[in-house]
Amino acid sequence: MRPQSRVSDLVSALRPPPRLVDWSILAVVLFETVSGLVSFTIGTPDGWPLFWAHRIAGLTLIFLLGYKLARVRYRLTDSTQWRPTTALSVVTLLAAVGSLATGIVWVAGVDVRLAYWTLLSVHVGFGLVLVPLVVAHLTTRFRRPTRQDFHRRRTTIKYTGLLLGGAVLYRAQTFVNEVLDTHGSDRRFTGSQPRPGDGNEAFPVTSWVADDPDPIDREAWSLSVRGAIDTPLSLSYDEVSPESEREALLDCTSGWYTVQRWRGIRVGDLLETAEPDDDAAYVRFVSVTGYRWSLPIEEAREALLATHVGEEALSHGHGGPIRLIAPGRRGFQWVKWVERVEVRRQSDPAQWVVTLVSGFE
Repeated sequence: MRPQSRVSDLVSALRPPPRLVDWSILAVVLFETVSGLVSFTIGTPDGWPLFWAHRIAGLTLIFLLGYKLARVRYRLTDSTQWRPTTALSVVTLLAAVGSLATGIVWVAGVDVRLAYWTLLSVHVGFGLVLVPLVVAHLTTRFRRPTRQDFHRRRTTIKYTGLLLGGAVLYRAQTFVNEVLDTHGSDRRFTGSQPRPGDGNEAFPVTSWVADDPDPIDREAWSLSVRGAIDTPLSLSYDEVSPESEREALLDCTSGWYTVQRWRGIRVGDLLETAEPDDDAAYVRFVSVTGYRWSLPIEEAREALLATHVGEEALSHGHGGPIRLIAPGRRGFQWVKWVERVEVRRQSDPAQWVVTLVSGFE
């Protein structure tokens, strides 16, 4: 038997029942969406299993889509089979292929920009659009799985094989990246590609969602420290002494990372002067746009409010006059254009909503 025939037989043997294929596609799409969004908040290497699971599940979707297309291809190729819902099916397929293709190409190290967006950003966009499309598609052809579809041992073996197939595909791609020494071989575990160099010009100017304020007059700007403290502070730009320096890695969720030496004022030094209350638990950093993010107070003490990067004063696009440097956090949590530091007794769950709307006027 030829190797090609053996592979074909193996793929056929792993095919789940048709009804389970449809619901499995929905389950994978939902998992990919949730895991992708959660991954935005993970910046330390101990979170690598989530990224691997996301990639393996995504490649497993290739098999599921193949099974689905093999079953319904006649509806797409035969014009007499077209129905009003066929257009929805085609759009859903295009979104799925777009999501898979941009993800795979990004992992291969290709760095092509579509206007403002990297391929990783486009991949995220396809994924978010895919969720309502798959749900709408299922509602047009709703078929509840039967008990026979869930034959325990057989179904477990099939899905184990599919996941192993996704893992093999992912490992094969990383192996090819290493052999060919592509840009994909020097990605972080998050998928981000390196941006070498020092200073403002070394890495892109990107803003989360719509944050894009006018340039800030440093003479008129001030930094205030308030909240659960004994001594409120208000510092002009000249009064912010950039005496602390540290090297930190900025990993942006749009798909790049840079290691820079930042200089500014240690948040712990500010808090020591402000004297937080005994029950203070969080520190919130607020931008001139209203964008904000909070850190547990002990983590915040080790953070930096930077005025300089690579011996250069921070440019406006990079958050000048001052921005938060929070090692181990993703880029969207490094608040730009900080004008207020608030010491709080409670967390701030509403910050998640603010990150999506702060830049819109």
